[in-house]
Amino acid sequence: MRPSPKPTEIELTKGVPLFLDQLADALRTSSPPSAEATRTMMTGASMHGGELLKKGFTIAQVVHDYGDVCQAVTELAEEMKEPITTEEFHTLNRCLDNVMAEAVTAYTTLRERNIADEQTLRTGAFAHELRNRLTATTLGFALLKNGTAPVGGSVAAVVALNLQRMKALIDRSLVDVRVDSGNIQREHVVLRHVIEEAEADGGIEASAHGLSLSVAPVEPSIAVDVDPQILSGALSNLLQNAFKFTKKGGHVSLRTAIKGDHVEIDVEDECGGLPPGKADELFGAYNQAGTNRSGLGLGLFISRKGVEAFGGSIHVRDVPGRGCIFTIDLPLVPR
Repeated sequence: MRPSPKPTEIELTKGVPLFLDQLADALRTSSPPSAEATRTMMTGASMHGGELLKKGFTIAQVVHDYGDVCQAVTELAEEMKEPITTEEFHTLNRCLDNVMAEAVTAYTTLRERNIADEQTLRTGAFAHELRNRLTATTLGFALLKNGTAPVGGSVAAVVALNLQRMKALIDRSLVDVRVDSGNIQREHVVLRHVIEEAEADGGIEASAHGLSLSVAPVEPSIAVDVDPQILSGALSNLLQNAFKFTKKGGHVSLRTAIKGDHVEIDVEDECGGLPPGKADELFGAYNQAGTNRSGLGLGLFISRKGVEAFGGSIHVRDVPGRGCIFTIDLPLVPR
């Protein structure tokens, strides 16, 4: 009868109902329950704790699941005028303590393991991409230093591009750390300054990809209340994504527009469009679209998480046969 969240099929077979069956069997055979009966109950509780984590339950809900059992049993006994002896009540509480502890232990152990695995994957992927960029930069610099390649040639352009990408990679990681730690530093930011910085950095990478970048002028009075580092990192990620999937000779545009009490920052590319129903999948962690598998697949995920941290949102609109428009939507600071 729990109103929210509704019980799932797994809960109804591996959760509290399973414990009640096991408890009844234990009480029928001996009091207190045998070691074997206790092990059986704790195994079921361990499975229950793990399943609740997978379903998105909180640790409090795990505790409440078993805590409510005691109340339900005693209320039912009172309604049916069936007395519970002191020994039976002690047995019930001992069993509840054991299974509650086991469920919570399983829940927290699995949660910590998941966090550690995710962090290891992210750190390893970050180090891998940073090493690739650094290797390319080091080789290019060696050619420039030895005079093998001209300072104004293509090798120098590759070095400059990889330095820019390393900066963007580090910026993105800093955004992720700030959001996860809750260290959001909101301040009054003139949007034009953020766009000008993005234009300066984006122009280098667009040129290296053989693309053109156009940036529409921004009204000087437009201001937002954001963490400037997170906003700059999110915008940089959107531009890099656009450069990555737009074919050589194509065009990427960056523009802003006032919509009521919000401002929208649009990054439009020429990627050719998205398959039906794939728009939301782009923002998943480690998700990479298209045949270009370079990068971590974290840029859009981190960007959305960062922008949402200070009340904004990011969404994508597909332009079939042409490309995509990624939009950062932010509340305006009242003028």
